[in-house]
Amino acid sequence: MKNTLTLNPGQLTLADLRKIWRDAVPLALNASAYEAINASAATIHKIVERGAPAYGINTGFGKLAKTHIPNDQLEELQRNLILSHSVGSGELITDEVVRLILAMKIGSLSRGYSGIRASVIDTMIALYNRGIMPCIPSKGSVGASGDLAPLSHMTLALMGEGDVRVDGRIMSAKDALAAARIEPVTLAAKEGLALINGTQVSTAFALHGLFLAERMLEAATVSGALSVDAAKGSDAPFDPRVHAVRGQPGQIAVAKIYRQLLSGSEIRRSHLENDERVQDPYSLRCQPQVMGACLDLIGNAARTLLIEANAVTDNPLVYADEGDVISGGNFHAEPVAFAADSLALALAEIGALSERRIALLIDSTLSGLPPFLVASSGLNSGFMIAHVTAAALASENKSLAHPASVDSLPTSANQEDHVSMATFAGRRLHEMAQNTATIVGIELLAAAQGVDFHRPLATSPMLAQVHQRLRQRVAFYDKDRLFAPDIEAAKQLVLHGGLSATCQDLFAGLYST
Repeated sequence: MKNTLTLNPGQLTLADLRKIWRDAVPLALNASAYEAINASAATIHKIVERGAPAYGINTGFGKLAKTHIPNDQLEELQRNLILSHSVGSGELITDEVVRLILAMKIGSLSRGYSGIRASVIDTMIALYNRGIMPCIPSKGSVGASGDLAPLSHMTLALMGEGDVRVDGRIMSAKDALAAARIEPVTLAAKEGLALINGTQVSTAFALHGLFLAERMLEAATVSGALSVDAAKGSDAPFDPRVHAVRGQPGQIAVAKIYRQLLSGSEIRRSHLENDERVQDPYSLRCQPQVMGACLDLIGNAARTLLIEANAVTDNPLVYADEGDVISGGNFHAEPVAFAADSLALALAEIGALSERRIALLIDSTLSGLPPFLVASSGLNSGFMIAHVTAAALASENKSLAHPASVDSLPTSANQEDHVSMATFAGRRLHEMAQNTATIVGIELLAAAQGVDFHRPLATSPMLAQVHQRLRQRVAFYDKDRLFAPDIEAAKQLVLHGGLSATCQDLFAGLYST
């Protein structure tokens, strides 16, 4: 299969995960993985034959773990587990996130510690490659004992139950599997539990937020540099000597990008002399300090999430070499919750700083530009209410940035008495990224407007390319017009990486791979 990504269990990279998220690259499993998979499944078979109680294999679940289940009811036990746990609610998880869930679950199960048959894993790969995406509601997991409800909805599709989405159209899993000639799975001992224990949904949400946060940081760095020129700000605060004596790695890396973005600006040269301003406001001057700190948070989160993407997080775990089955707690998603909470801080601050630059640009006393960035202000309102929108979204992000990981409600009759709330921690990042993309899009429009007012002086060659890319989609704001389509066009440039595409080399190597 063309451009197939071969999964080596435990060795997924962030580059692999970005491809799965962005491009729906086909998957295959390295043939060497099947030995461990088969040995693990054989261990479960031996335990069932012996008849000795083993949690999740021939017992009930959670508080019902002391209930022994006869061998002839083990398939029914697993089926009942999936049906009873498929209790999610809310909007369906998008295909890009479902792909991450499936790929990480395949990789985790294939490490050979879960006691699941190769045929079940192969069915998951077949669903993924045929574009059959299980319909998974986004709400209903507390991020401990695994993402039980959403992963149960995922497992329904393997069984030919519930609904799936194919090319954006919702249909029954039974019909989709039949059309693709995929045989539904009948779950054997432990297999249902292996499929629904785990942190893959929380991690997929957080990875989605991570990849969007990377785009937000790039776009806001570019728009922030354009705002420096629009406001006739100084590039002196980006001098490498300033950042070297502090030593923060993100700050040093980002300051270098600002210097490169602003290099060769005629606007900057025009006010190197006889400029009465001594210092710029913080939203211009302190961009490396703030955005660099955000970069460091994003990098730390990426390292945690990459470990989790490769982890075995179901329960109990099967050690085929020793014949042991050990009950533990790898399904507790506290590392994911902390990573997602730190990404929320980064997204909120990227948007907050961008909003402050919009406020600066529309204020003629600070920017020296026409009030609200439009000629004949008064007759025209210009960017007045666009800034209000940015302020509203920045404020929303402040509330959404409240850490989810500090919350916990006990479940399962107090058997599961501390939970991570990682699923919500990751899920809310999408909304925060949407808010931030809108704010940065508005700043981009405002900064481009400001640069236009400085003609015939030109911005730097690199920022001129960014300006041109925007102007291909949004014209100069000469008088009041319906503004929402302009903002949406700029937002989409931010969301899809189009804003930084003209200077992509600057950001190469900035993130973990």
